[in-house]
Amino acid sequence: MTAGGPVFPQHLPRMTSGRFRRWRRMWTMSGVLRPWALILARSPGARTYAGGGGVSYTQGQSPEPRTREYFYYVDHQGQLFLDDSRMKNFTTCFKDPQFLVMFFSRLTPNRSGRYEASFPFLSLCGRERNFLRCEDRPVVFTHLLAAGPALQRLSYCGGGEALSVPFEPARLLPLATNGRLYHPAPERAGGVGLVRSALAFELSACFEYAPGAPELPSHVRWQGRRFALTMDLAPLLPAAPPP
Repeated sequence: MTAGGPVFPQHLPRMTSGRFRRWRRMWTMSGVLRPWALILARSPGARTYAGGGGVSYTQGQSPEPRTREYFYYVDHQGQLFLDDSRMKNFTTCFKDPQFLVMFFSRLTPNRSGRYEASFPFLSLCGRERNFLRCEDRPVVFTHLLAAGPALQRLSYCGGGEALSVPFEPARLLPLATNGRLYHPAPERAGGVGLVRSALAFELSACFEYAPGAPELPSHVRWQGRRFALTMDLAPLLPAAPPP
């Protein structure tokens, strides 16, 4: 991204604005499934935004001189889209790692006084405001990276190692209400991130359940060690995210 406008990846989705088209040309378990895991496997996909809440905008609008505003959406798989894209799938999401790293590394809560209710997060780049709304959480962990024999990291939102945090198995938070799994995320992005369903399904094989309590796991086994789940992230999710 630059102060004069976003530097979009080659894999930019189809857009209606001529300016966006010009920018595009510039860029080259095993085991028996527990109830929680079954809910996870049935968790539905992203919804399509239809202008709810009466919010209206124009991509690239300039509410004041030399300022541009853009609007984005991240789904439960960690895929980033222009918010007004009609089709939201793997072929239309942003894929350029450099763009994704710049976007998500600058993400903070939206306290700009503009679109705060509809777009609760903001990524600033110079005088450019990039507003973000999300299906669940703005940070979605997609891959477990092996950084060494004793250290592993969780990567999020397509940024590889540049967008990653240390993996803390004891702090995994499963929610029975929506069948989703959460993990600590950078504080500036809300402190808690969603684990993508495919990765969460793999990790669920490591969970252990207390006798007579099959709904939620109490421990996790990881690299030969047994950890009690702390559940300390629960206060950061005061309301259950949508299933």
